[in-house]
Amino acid sequence: MSHPHPELSAPPALPKGGLRVIPLGGLGEVGRNMTVFEHEDRLLVVDCGVLFPEDHHPGVDLILPDFGPIRDRLDQVEALVLTHGHEDHIGATPYLLRERGDIPLVGSELTLALLDSKLREHRLKETVHHKVKEGDRLTFGPFELEFVAVNHSIPDALAVAIRTAAGMVLHTGDFKMDQLPLDGRITDLRAFARLGEEGVDLFLTDSTNAETPGFTPAEKSITPVIDQVFRESSQRVIVACFASHVHRVQQVLDAAYAHERQVAYVGRSMVRNMAIARDLGYLKVPPGTLVDTKDLADLPPERQVLISTGSQGEPMSALSRIAQRNHHFVHIEEGDTVLLASSLIPGNENAVYRVINGLARWGARVVHKGNALVHVSGHASAGELLYCYNIVKPRNVLPVHGEMRHMLANRDLALATGVENVVVAEDGVVVDLVNGVASVAGKVECGYVFVDGSSVGDITESDLKDRRILGEEGFISVIVVVDSVSGKVSGGPEIHARGNALDGASFDEVKQPIIDALDRAIAEGNTDSYQLQQTVRRVIGRWVSGTHRRRPMIIPVVIEA
Repeated sequence: MSHPHPELSAPPALPKGGLRVIPLGGLGEVGRNMTVFEHEDRLLVVDCGVLFPEDHHPGVDLILPDFGPIRDRLDQVEALVLTHGHEDHIGATPYLLRERGDIPLVGSELTLALLDSKLREHRLKETVHHKVKEGDRLTFGPFELEFVAVNHSIPDALAVAIRTAAGMVLHTGDFKMDQLPLDGRITDLRAFARLGEEGVDLFLTDSTNAETPGFTPAEKSITPVIDQVFRESSQRVIVACFASHVHRVQQVLDAAYAHERQVAYVGRSMVRNMAIARDLGYLKVPPGTLVDTKDLADLPPERQVLISTGSQGEPMSALSRIAQRNHHFVHIEEGDTVLLASSLIPGNENAVYRVINGLARWGARVVHKGNALVHVSGHASAGELLYCYNIVKPRNVLPVHGEMRHMLANRDLALATGVENVVVAEDGVVVDLVNGVASVAGKVECGYVFVDGSSVGDITESDLKDRRILGEEGFISVIVVVDSVSGKVSGGPEIHARGNALDGASFDEVKQPIIDALDRAIAEGNTDSYQLQQTVRRVIGRWVSGTHRRRPMIIPVVIEA
């Protein structure tokens, strides 16, 4: 059993005939999934997703995988395989295609359709698409791919078996083993067993629910709960879920039809994705159920249903704006019911509860996972993972997709079934499969890449630290004028503060110490403006820390006149 260590150095050259696995996202976090496979100097990429920012990423829109380790080798990429259409698996693809626009894309019909709408938004040219389904086989360079049906919280999800001269890899993608799926498409355990009999040398398994005992409940188990919400609601029903959760939207449409209500979508991504799913036949809309949002307003409240984005409390989402009563046409009224039909992604708890409190303040009844069974996970629980290990019988296991606690729990499950070699790695930790044995070979630099407006990768951790300081402590600016002839302070200090409780009078006692410190520095020959600014920063920094116990950002300006 191997573990990542911070002292790991860059990996040596891949031994001849070996297979290298380079995770660039998704190991040690839930999101930003991207794994690179290297064999015979060729590369295969599986998934290319985004991570959504948390409170400690102020101003950041998205977080991408770091393409740095393969940037100078993009011409060696044979294909990008996309296991399913969730943002944490496809969302970063446009940014990768900006760097090499002709990478072949491989995925299921729905996955590629959802991706195509994103590529159009980014104004990227259409690339070579390979539309695949379960049972299909394709070869790209030294990689022979076979696709296996898996069940997830979005239709058309696929696992992928990668055959190479170094051995076979089975990558589950995100999956569970729902035996009663809404679309009738179950995880193909017969294919898993067949691949296991052939010999799986490295098994990459979804770790998200490895800590959860038993089996993940079926999607159908929440249908009675949704029906009850509709039955008990005397006014409008607003349902918030992921814009890609076709199964959940199907359940809401069916419930609305049964209770003689009509439905409208709210949120650009919801409208776009559900139109794609309907056009491709993955979403069945009951006759007369779906209407435009403008037409919905003409109906009485007891016949209205809105399906909205924003189940994770995203600040600019439709539901957040509804909760703040600044949505342009949806206004919460006393007696409305809001159903949050999704799980909480780690890190989003505060944002979600702010939205819940905002909705409740205006008199809405809010039904969520904390008080009703309104969501089931799309990931395999411990019982399902054990089942898979027993039928696949892999030689080596690399847990993927999860925080460290999830991956360690997944490791323990694999070991309990008799797997002898489990490699626990994190983003950037390189794993080599050589002579049938997987082991850690080294580490590549692999950080966060922040998207901030039109900027990609320009924002650094230092910039975010400055933003956090500004948000938590505010700032103080100090302007001092120094006579270029006499070297004496001839103007100021003029001190201003924002974002804290300090006012102009607060700084009277520190002005003279600033002047005295500057006089001493100039007398000692320190006439460089940068050195004088640092002198000002030190004096006022010590003062505000000692007097007010604050550490704001300090912006000193020394002007020679």
